Amino acid sequence: MDWSVIYEYRHLLWSGFMVTCKLSVTAILLGTLTGIVISMAATGRLKWLKAPLAAYVQLFRGSPLLIQLFMFYFGLSYIGINIDVFEATALVFTLYSGAYIAEIFRAGIESVPKGQFEAAKALGFSYTLLMFKIILPQTLKIALPPLIGFYITLIKDTSIASVVGYAELLNQGKAIMNIAGKPFEILLSISLVYFIICYPLSLFVTWMERRIYIK
Repeated sequence: MDWSVIYEYRHLLWSGFMVTCKLSVTAILLGTLTGIVISMAATGRLKWLKAPLAAYVQLFRGSPLLIQLFMFYFGLSYIGINIDVFEATALVFTLYSGAYIAEIFRAGIESVPKGQFEAAKALGFSYTLLMFKIILPQTLKIALPPLIGFYITLIKDTSIASVVGYAELLNQGKAIMNIAGKPFEILLSISLVYFIICYPLSLFVTWMERRIYIK
């Protein structure tokens, strides 16, 4: 094994790492915001919204992420809507994660006792105030372990974006392999980087679950 290839092409790996972080952070922030809004709307009083929101959630949860990437990057270009590779991947990962996170928050909202909704209504709370002051703080405690677990999966799934040419970590690794070979050293190094990103999050989930179990 020749590990000098990692040092020689460290700038490409670092560039891929930063691009992976950029996509992961964008997808986590925008996907969480989307998921919270969708879950609030899906559990709210506007019944006409429930069917289209359920269709969105089922569509993005029920179709492969790879096909969604192809549809948004190549499909939109085919019908004359041109977006760059970062916009396409960020949009797909946001919509994909938003669908899953909406279900995580919806389950958390529905686990809060109904009596709290009725008491807040009797006190004159608006639905928005009820959610932000009473329901969402409780929901976050319940949803946090599965939410972090989903974030870990999402970070690892960003490697799929390499198939549309997004210059994330795996894509840069492929470029190095085309130049210098050494696939074992390069792929092992990339796996180690993902492990370093994800393992602390796994420990955090375990810690949160223990705290919730003790309480």
